[in-house]
Amino acid sequence: MNAPELPRQASADPETFSPSEADARWQRVWEERQTFRAPRAPTGRPRTMILEMFPYPSGRIHMGHVRNYTMGDVLARVRRMQGHDVLHPMGWDAFGLPAENAAIERGIHPETWTRANIATMRAQLRRLGLAIDWTREFATCDPAYYGHEQALFLDFLEAGLVTRREADVNWDPVDQTVLANEQVIDGRGWRSGAPVERRKLTQWFFRITAFAEELHAALATLDGWPEKVRLMQENWIGKSRGLRFRFALADPPPGLPAHFDVFTTRPDTLFGASFAALAPDHPLSLALAETNPRLAAFIAECRRTGTSAAEIETAEKRGFDTGLAVIHPLLPERRLPVFVANFVLMDYGTGALFGCPAHDQRDLDFARKYMLPVLRVVAAPGEDEAPIGEEAYVGPGRLVNSGFLDGLEVEEAKAAVIARAEAEGWGEGTTLFRLRDWGVSRQRYWGTPIPVIHCPVCGVVPVPRDQLPVTLPPDVAFDRPGKLLDLHPTWKHVPCPACGGPAERDTDTLDTFVDSSWYFLRFAGPSDAAPFDRAEAESWLPVAQYIGGVEHAILHLLYARFFTRALHALGRLGFAEPFAGLFTQGMVTHETFRAADGRWLEPAAVERRGDLWVERETGLPVTQGRAEKMSKSKKNVVDPDSILDRYGADAVRWFMLSDSPPDRDLAWSIAGIEGAARFVQRLWRIARLARDRAGGEDLVLRRLAHRTIAGMTADIDRLQFNKAVARAHELANGIERAGPSVDRAFAARTLLLLASPMVPHVAEEAWAMLGEDGLIADAPWPVADPALLVDDEVTLAIQVNGRLRDTLVVPRGLDRAELEARALAAPGAVRALAGKAPRKVIVVPDRLVNLVA
Repeated sequence: MNAPELPRQASADPETFSPSEADARWQRVWEERQTFRAPRAPTGRPRTMILEMFPYPSGRIHMGHVRNYTMGDVLARVRRMQGHDVLHPMGWDAFGLPAENAAIERGIHPETWTRANIATMRAQLRRLGLAIDWTREFATCDPAYYGHEQALFLDFLEAGLVTRREADVNWDPVDQTVLANEQVIDGRGWRSGAPVERRKLTQWFFRITAFAEELHAALATLDGWPEKVRLMQENWIGKSRGLRFRFALADPPPGLPAHFDVFTTRPDTLFGASFAALAPDHPLSLALAETNPRLAAFIAECRRTGTSAAEIETAEKRGFDTGLAVIHPLLPERRLPVFVANFVLMDYGTGALFGCPAHDQRDLDFARKYMLPVLRVVAAPGEDEAPIGEEAYVGPGRLVNSGFLDGLEVEEAKAAVIARAEAEGWGEGTTLFRLRDWGVSRQRYWGTPIPVIHCPVCGVVPVPRDQLPVTLPPDVAFDRPGKLLDLHPTWKHVPCPACGGPAERDTDTLDTFVDSSWYFLRFAGPSDAAPFDRAEAESWLPVAQYIGGVEHAILHLLYARFFTRALHALGRLGFAEPFAGLFTQGMVTHETFRAADGRWLEPAAVERRGDLWVERETGLPVTQGRAEKMSKSKKNVVDPDSILDRYGADAVRWFMLSDSPPDRDLAWSIAGIEGAARFVQRLWRIARLARDRAGGEDLVLRRLAHRTIAGMTADIDRLQFNKAVARAHELANGIERAGPSVDRAFAARTLLLLASPMVPHVAEEAWAMLGEDGLIADAPWPVADPALLVDDEVTLAIQVNGRLRDTLVVPRGLDRAELEARALAAPGAVRALAGKAPRKVIVVPDRLVNLVA
């Protein structure tokens, strides 16, 4: 089949570039020619996958989307021009609470809302001219996608990587669902903002802890990741080396254990212990509560908070004195009171700890509240007896008030206590991880049904694979609270696959972060028969460059790493890390405006009059706030469609790349977008100069062009797009300064090629205007001539007595004698010496000559 004929301009010599006409024309050409469709079979060229985190179909794209996808698009286009096969796909992270909440609020089905939003956002993204392979598009709410996700769940279940157990969970009372710890922000649900409660429910878990050591160790190999993201994951995984030891109760009550275990990362501070504390759900706490109503009430109160470490750390430290005491393992004559405390987590360590108030702020706050001893056992030089004030001392130092440990550094003391515990048999050195298993059960409708059946005879039975996908029932009622799948009259009632008796489907759905934990595999190797085609997926993956927000550093990226490692361990993949390169872009910000009555105002609703900002409609003054992330709540958003209508896609793309380093926030401004639009027109005018080969070749301009090739290539490789833009401006200046007597064709064509990934529409239009064959998107990327990157001349500073008197342009590499001779003849040096002969001549080759008179 022949490719469609390329269009030409309506005018043979248009004065200006018309984005309103050109954008749609070239987007249509790329679509008809399938320019950016990635080949399924290897072609022998390098294979590169460029991926931006796929969007949630919320209704409309915002400027953050525009920035994110433009960055990835530039890199994808450059790699194609450099001879790579490139996979640059797009899809939709389509399940989730917003769609279900919208259904409740608007009286429409979540799928209707979601599909309409996808159609709108797809059309908006296409207007940007992104080099995307749309043939691989999918939404995670497609049964063809989530049916394969259910198959992966069963694979993990068979391999022992999925468990089901009762556990404390974070319950969002507004969204009526369980949240992972990572989804609780400052004690509130990450979407609803409601205070989170603690509940005990039977949940499904992915055993991410089975890979804790691997996930932690492999962070050191991720050289293409930002250090801040690696550190965030390292802290979240939380590998800790410490001591696990046994506290013996001094007078254990009849029928209760005589001891309990403690894990600590600070065994060096054991001599400073003043209390022991149990988690509210520790077995000993619960046993004591059976006969102590006051303790039972305290435990119930603790459960009204979330389970996240962040919330527990910031809550007021409260405890209940059990009346019990434990024997200090190093000082048998000392007794420590035992509390049940709201800040102790059952799912970290052993659910029990000892408190050393002098060297842990949480313990200090608790000790002050309950008037417990505070003994310093670590001191900086000269502070052995310094009292502990309002802040615990957590710095380095030597041990004091610690018997056989006195004088040791902290790390030496840790090792000594562990050695003593192991020798005497009351403890052992242990490594623990902060990372908890990933609870994936969600009590909502709009998600992937969990593919298991509960039989009163057979127990938990996997759905037979030939019955996948287990699809969501379309006829659910959103007019009542509760688990909609559980309330459906028929959906959950099925025969048991094992015995044929009456049974019920699991009515929870999977956390939507499961959907985004493997979608890149589906993009890379789509298959009807399996979740992904392994051979094709491995030909594209790991993702060469992944781009997205730093807010996903823990939730999404850690889960995706777990999924990939689990599949690797099961022999389903030949690699263990999904993303070789990671880039976290900054946000797009805009000033906020607020009316006198407190209303947030859109930027279009205000205008500048003199020194004041006023509301257009009323003329009343408004308050201008600082630039913040664009958000609908504060109405400081800019509609991409209106900007595209007015300025065209290339101006929007150029502004997004030019005004700020890509990892920093970008402040939106009309002045910035208008400046970008002017550059698009300037590039069109420069392209017209490429037709004129009159005049002689200018070596300076040719050198500038090759330096720009080398510089922009390196900048784009490092994703330093703003630097690449600055180099393009520099070359444009050089072309325009050269004048009509110079042959500017090579430099102008070079600039057009280099800028084309950033402003592809004007580049295609200019390429066609110049009569070039094919598309500029298919043209080879320029390669710099190394010989032209080295200047043959240098500027030599001529000093007299250390002060600059003249400069000379001389051939690079002149010998010292010639440099001295030329410096002595320089007019500025002759005047400064006034006939005197220099007593000394200092020569720094290719840099300066200093004549000392």
